[in-house]
Amino acid sequence: MNIAILGVGLIGGSIGLAARARADARVSGFDASPQVLEDALDRGAIDEAAGDLASAVRSAEVVFVATPVGALAQTTREALAHAGESCVVSDVGSTKRMLSELARDQRFVGGHPMAGAEGAGVGQAREDMFAGATWYLTPARGTSGVLYERLHRLLVAIGAQPAAVDAEAHDRVMAGVSQLPHVLANVLVGEAESMVHSDEDVRAVFAGGATGPSFRDATRVAGANSAIWTDIYLANREQLIARLDAVGERLAQARGLLEAGDSAALREWNERARAEKEQLGRAEGAAEAARELRVVVPNQPGVIAEIALALGRAGVNIADLALSPSEDNRQGVVALWVRGEAQLARAQALIAELDFPVVRT
Repeated sequence: MNIAILGVGLIGGSIGLAARARADARVSGFDASPQVLEDALDRGAIDEAAGDLASAVRSAEVVFVATPVGALAQTTREALAHAGESCVVSDVGSTKRMLSELARDQRFVGGHPMAGAEGAGVGQAREDMFAGATWYLTPARGTSGVLYERLHRLLVAIGAQPAAVDAEAHDRVMAGVSQLPHVLANVLVGEAESMVHSDEDVRAVFAGGATGPSFRDATRVAGANSAIWTDIYLANREQLIARLDAVGERLAQARGLLEAGDSAALREWNERARAEKEQLGRAEGAAEAARELRVVVPNQPGVIAEIALALGRAGVNIADLALSPSEDNRQGVVALWVRGEAQLARAQALIAELDFPVVRT
């Protein structure tokens, strides 16, 4: 398989390393920085450094756009303009709605791997970066089923766990669980520094090692790479503002409990947080065996996306999929693998609601 990576930094470089090692792919890379391309060649993240974007994608079957968020939309447009009709183009940005207009092209599938590192650059890239990591995909109504399958299978091959989600729902979630923690970490270090700067006694306490594990854990991501995170904040600012407003209300409630000196209410508030944390972090346990489901579908754009999104909204994750067209190419059979009997039954019910016949389980 021929793959092109546009932007060969931490994530792009890790895709290249993983694709070469785990999917036997040949990888062409392009980056605005010649030095980055040279470093990517030295690291083994790419097989060849392309002189321009068009050359990188010319023979590609899969293109990953891994530029900073601010350049994603324009770079993806250029990739689609130069890529072949049978090439799938995806991105790795943490904000998806900004690319919604591109979803009109059946070759585009938005993506977002939930993986990374505190460092940056291809020098920090790892071949195992995506092992076991969720990789969100945001197919649209017109997405080509054949191309979606190709991308899905490649991601599985490099160790990721693809999950189809709605683009707007993705952005709401990321505002709360990814971008909001970065904002709060910045606020916490700013507040601590303000205390140190304004109070000599406090400064003496900090000098003695006042920052315990709670503070260090909560501020680990403070001041993350500004070249990346400034664009991320702005790209999803509406959703992030909404989450900041909600947190402001929660902080005001906590302040009210403290002001009232209500120990019973404070205890209840803290215990509720414990229960909510446990519910959010409840382990799923050992992975159940994958069960196969075969579904007859018409050969038209968007069908696979419709099924994947319907299952994704219901919490049914597709572990793998394969598409087999009929001889007359008017329809096909999509084989889906889901984990466990419960997910299999749920998938069957959802597919029945979509009026697609199940031919085998």
